[in-house]
Amino acid sequence: MTSTRIERDSMGELAVAKDALYGAQTQRAINNFPVSHQPMPESFIRALITIKSAAASANVTLGSIPHKMGAAINQVAKDLLADKALMSHFPVDVFQTGSGTSSNMNANEVLANLASRLYDDTVGPNDHINYGQSSNDVIPTCIHVSAAIEIHTKLIPALTHLSEVIKQKANSVNHFVKTGRTHLMDAMPVRFSQSLLSWASQIDQNIVHIQSLQYDLHSLAQGGTAVGTGINAHPNFADEFSQELSQLTGLQFTPAKNFFSHIGSQDIAVSLSGQLKTTAVSIIKIANDLRWMNSGPLAGLGEIELEALQPGSSIMPGKVNPVIPEAAAMVGAQVIGNDTTISIAGQSGNFELNVMLPVIAHNLLNSIELLSNVSVLLADKTIATFVVKEEKLQEALTPNPILVTALNAVIGYEEAAKIAKLAYAQNRAIIDVASEATGMDKQELTKLLDPEKLTHGGI
Repeated sequence: MTSTRIERDSMGELAVAKDALYGAQTQRAINNFPVSHQPMPESFIRALITIKSAAASANVTLGSIPHKMGAAINQVAKDLLADKALMSHFPVDVFQTGSGTSSNMNANEVLANLASRLYDDTVGPNDHINYGQSSNDVIPTCIHVSAAIEIHTKLIPALTHLSEVIKQKANSVNHFVKTGRTHLMDAMPVRFSQSLLSWASQIDQNIVHIQSLQYDLHSLAQGGTAVGTGINAHPNFADEFSQELSQLTGLQFTPAKNFFSHIGSQDIAVSLSGQLKTTAVSIIKIANDLRWMNSGPLAGLGEIELEALQPGSSIMPGKVNPVIPEAAAMVGAQVIGNDTTISIAGQSGNFELNVMLPVIAHNLLNSIELLSNVSVLLADKTIATFVVKEEKLQEALTPNPILVTALNAVIGYEEAAKIAKLAYAQNRAIIDVASEATGMDKQELTKLLDPEKLTHGGI
């Protein structure tokens, strides 16, 4: 049996594991919320510790806590962030009190415990670590800060990499022409590069839209304390805090123009989640195109061959499946589900506080992480490595009756439709049927119906 020590808080005494860095309030949360057995994301905890360090520095500057105490808090925060066992000190379940008070106090207690040892005097979790703060402004701030850091360091680089790989691949396959498809049915020819550059455009648009939200995401609730009025915080705390946090993170954070909106609502997080959902939809589109083009290899389209990464069946020898696009599609589904949760949670801004903050943080960061990771996989293990099967492309391309569309301006739509129907019915190459029906020279028809020429558009 693990030995315990007795800790005290405003509700009384409580037994806590002897070697735990946290105190009574964290232990109460452990006891009260055995829900998912999943703690808050590490990126959230790291941002929370960084916020506490910035707050300590701001409070030193403003004369609210002693310089040596602030230095101790900053040092133990730095040590915690370097601790490989960091998350063992932050066990509070995602599904906790809606304000995230339990996670805030978890950080306050851990930092107070460690700082007291370094300071050689008591550093209080509420009176010192949490000075000038409330869970009600700390946790909304942490949602913005953690998301901003993850977007800057992971998501934007991952999406940029995906876009660049798509463009590189498009350049290398530009000379291949394939049958276009609308409604999953044969349509006019397109170059392989045109299909791929469409994907790159989707990703580039998502990057722009995500970046457009960064200004709002970098505005912080910190300084509003309990309800937005800033009670118990120094008048200059919000500005000093944002400056300190900007130095620690390398990102430019500012106080919110209105603390009440940042504490009572989570509209910015909901907006960001909506854009992550759009990114997920783009990822699903790309994944599905890859799966269709790779389908077969004999009974499907078989236009490309994806890199074989693992056996595809436990019973059918030799079967290989498009595992990365499948994983990407599942990520997309999860992100869309996360967005639904965040949208519902965003509605729970009751008067001066949103009371579903932890689940917003969890799902938002989960979406960012999943999209970041799968974008790199999709780029490196699928798009960069697939091989075009030119013989398969040609089987359906040159004889395709749909090419008769190019003759609309010459013989008219109705006549062209008759030729196409006859070619389908007789299973004959369109150029042969068109030559017989119109009397046009085959050499001229070859020029008019050249698939590569048709990919350039025009009359």
